[in-house]
Amino acid sequence: MPGKIEDYAVIGNCETMALVGRDGSIDWLGLPRFDSPACFAALLGEPKHGRWLLAPRAKNATVTRQYRDSTLILETTFKTRTGRVRVTDFMTGSRHSAGVFRIVTGLEGTVRMHTELIVRFDYGSIVPWVRRLDDGRLQMTAGPDRLLLDTDVELRGENMKTVGEFEIKARQKIAFALTWSPSFHDVPRAPDPYASFRRIEQVWSRWAKKYKRTSNYSPAVMRSLLVLKALSHWETGGIVAAATTSLPEQLGGERNWDYRYCWLRDATFTLYALIETGYLDEAKAWRSWLIRAAAGSPDELQILYGVAGERRIDEYELPWLPGYQGARPVRIGNAASEQIQLDVYGEVLDALYVARKAGLNEDGTIWPLECALVKHLEQIWDQPDDGIWEVRGGRRHFVHSKVMAWVAFDRIVRSAEEFRLPGPVRHWKDVRDRIHDNVVANGFDPELNSFVQSYGSKALDASLLNIPLVGFLPCSDPRVQGTVAAIEKGLLRGGFVMRYDTGETVGDGGNVDGLPPGEGAFLACSFWLVDNYALQGRLREARRLFERLLALRNDVGLLAEEYDMDAKRMVGNFPQALSHLSLINSARNLLDNSGPAHMRGKVTRHRSRKRRVTARAPAEMVGRISEA
Repeated sequence: MPGKIEDYAVIGNCETMALVGRDGSIDWLGLPRFDSPACFAALLGEPKHGRWLLAPRAKNATVTRQYRDSTLILETTFKTRTGRVRVTDFMTGSRHSAGVFRIVTGLEGTVRMHTELIVRFDYGSIVPWVRRLDDGRLQMTAGPDRLLLDTDVELRGENMKTVGEFEIKARQKIAFALTWSPSFHDVPRAPDPYASFRRIEQVWSRWAKKYKRTSNYSPAVMRSLLVLKALSHWETGGIVAAATTSLPEQLGGERNWDYRYCWLRDATFTLYALIETGYLDEAKAWRSWLIRAAAGSPDELQILYGVAGERRIDEYELPWLPGYQGARPVRIGNAASEQIQLDVYGEVLDALYVARKAGLNEDGTIWPLECALVKHLEQIWDQPDDGIWEVRGGRRHFVHSKVMAWVAFDRIVRSAEEFRLPGPVRHWKDVRDRIHDNVVANGFDPELNSFVQSYGSKALDASLLNIPLVGFLPCSDPRVQGTVAAIEKGLLRGGFVMRYDTGETVGDGGNVDGLPPGEGAFLACSFWLVDNYALQGRLREARRLFERLLALRNDVGLLAEEYDMDAKRMVGNFPQALSHLSLINSARNLLDNSGPAHMRGKVTRHRSRKRRVTARAPAEMVGRISEA
């Protein structure tokens, strides 16, 4: 049975990522890419679905672990009755290979160790053909995949797995190297684990030195930056949302999604996090990925893409995997790629505006793309969509989506005026004002004194916390303050913010997301509340909540997507890029008045439109919801 989500650490090579448990078992790894079929899938099932255990033979060993300085090299120390031993785990990669290295170092006494390697390609479904090569390495092959295991430890086959025992004494070292390469290529040379360790330590340390520590929160920011870097593909520039699929948002439930893809929604958060911390090369790479992914017909813009910008991400289920601690189904792919989510237009335009402000060079293709995107958005902004939370209960007029449509026009106006770029600025301003009037008229409920999830609804939604963060209204506006107060009253659970009430019915009597109710607190939403507090000058409350969020990180500084307040456990995919991005940006917002929330939240003044109201009447908008 897999461990708790927070009991895992990660190692990676900026192409894929492995999850390593406190017990010394690697329970998840897809090769060669984040979204490749896993060869270790015990995380979503049992050891028989693939894992690599390396730990003391003795039971009940005391375990401590840490990352080696500012790297993604994991050091796990086991203390037994007879001694202490450290297992150092890390990954390397190149264009046609990837390596997982495990170096066992004796620290005190003598410890008897055990290793169990179970390779099951294609998410635990394929048993490879295993044979020993002339140089002593074990080769495991199935279809296009090949793994080579190199070690001095004597290994044997036992019940369709590879096992071995050995003793390690103080100051002794024993290494294991597991290397992936395409089975149709020549067998690569055996790597030197110790030279690989020295090289990868230098790579991570050199990268980390770019960050200038500025506050007591800097260690947490540095660890989050390392997670973000590890979730970035070195060649394409794409950043995946998480390293896993189907880790449940509700323990034992069916809110299980595949997050090993790149979301456009994270674009602005990502650019601010990278730019504000000095990582301009990574910001350029991410922007380049964004432009390539968004290129093409504006009416075909997707909310998420593959690591290299692939558009087809078909969703299907794996019936042979029982799921993480029984949470089924296990899903591969993500059908949300076919949804309509208006907010991504605002995120893309905002991200490109931020890039300009930061001085990132651009060629002549970006501005025509932006103009084409807003031209299409003008035709569809007043239509219902699937919303930021990718609900599957029917399209609605989500307020956050309309706000972000406003952001798209606001940012293209700002870009045109501030950088003297050509375009129908007066017309764009007019559309921007019409959207603003529409949202204010239809998205605010005077009885609740709050903006609501969708037009005609009484439901609250944590995405409304973005209203002042994107500059739609100032934090001092009574409607914004009322919205924050309503969310504090209606969506706080155990001091953390829920996305929305998953059990609340909407106007047509169904759930907004079409799924059984129940999930954890979405951590990014709580960081958004931190940002709102900071904008309102409620710094004591902001820091208190921020530090409570920091306390949720596991022992090596990692965060999942959500937190279950009742079970006191992390839930959702892991590690979650948006959680770490939000941590980075909130830390900067708490430092001074020049953080992302303050810069992004600069408010645009709007012309009064009392004499010419073009917004649809609420009743008409509600009618269109029921038709959808």
